[in-house]
Amino acid sequence: MKDNILLGQYIPSDSVLHRLDPRTKLLSMLTFTICSLLLNNYGGYAIASVFVGSQLLLSRVPLRNLLRGLKPVVLILSFTFVYHLFFTPGTPLWPGSAVKVTEAGIEKGLFVVWRILLLVSLASLLTLTTKPLDLAKGLEQLCKPLSRRGVPVEATALMLVIAVRFIPTIIQELDRIMLAQRARGYDIIAIKGHKRVFAYLSLVVPLLITTVQRAEQLAMTIDARAYGTGRGRTSYRELRLSRMDYTAGGVTLAYVLLLLYL
Repeated sequence: MKDNILLGQYIPSDSVLHRLDPRTKLLSMLTFTICSLLLNNYGGYAIASVFVGSQLLLSRVPLRNLLRGLKPVVLILSFTFVYHLFFTPGTPLWPGSAVKVTEAGIEKGLFVVWRILLLVSLASLLTLTTKPLDLAKGLEQLCKPLSRRGVPVEATALMLVIAVRFIPTIIQELDRIMLAQRARGYDIIAIKGHKRVFAYLSLVVPLLITTVQRAEQLAMTIDARAYGTGRGRTSYRELRLSRMDYTAGGVTLAYVLLLLYL
C-alpha cells in the first residue's frame, strides 16, 4: 500500500526538476493551481496536460509509479464524476428516462476529474523531486515577510512539511499492522463487501496509538536539538536562484499568458 502513496515520498535523481530551487517549484505549483481553477475549455486543459506531461518527462519519474500513485484517488474521481453527471442542470440526453443525464453534466464531470488529475500529478511531482528539508526551507523563505506580522513562519513551514512527510510513514505503519493481523489468521483483504469497511475500524486504534507515539518521539527529538521556534537559525546550505530557475520561471509565465489568451 505504501507504494501507492506518492505524496510525501522523495525519489533521488539528477533530473532538471531535482536541481531546481524549491521556491521556483512552489511558486510554479501555486501558479498552476490558480490557473487550473480558471480552465473552462478543452484547449486550456490540453495545454495544462502538455505542461504536466513535460514536467513528468523532465523529472525522470517512471510513469508506472505515477499511475500507481493515482489509485487512491480513483474513488474520489468516480464519485465526483457521478455527482456532476446526475446533478448538473441541463437538457437530458434521454428525456423519457428516469435517470437524468445531461450533456452539460458529462462535460463538467470530465473537466473536474481532469483538473483533479492534473493537480494531484503535479503535487506528487513536487514531493518526488524535492527533499523535505529543502521544501521546508523554500516555504520558509517565501513566507518570510509574514514573520514581521508575528506569524511563526519557521515553525509553520516545518509543521506542514512534517505532516506531508508523515503520510507514507502512516501508510507503512498501517501495512505493518495488517501484516501482523494476517499472521494471526485475520486477513482483512479476504473479507468481501461492506463488511470490509467495518473490519478496517479495528485498525484505527492501533494506528492512532503508533502515530501519536511517533509524533511524541519526533517532538522530543526536536526539543533535544534545541530547535525552538526556528526563528533566527542559520542554514548550512543557502538557497540561491540559478539561470535554470529563471528559465523555469519564464516558461511558467509564458504558460500563464497563453492560458489568459485562451
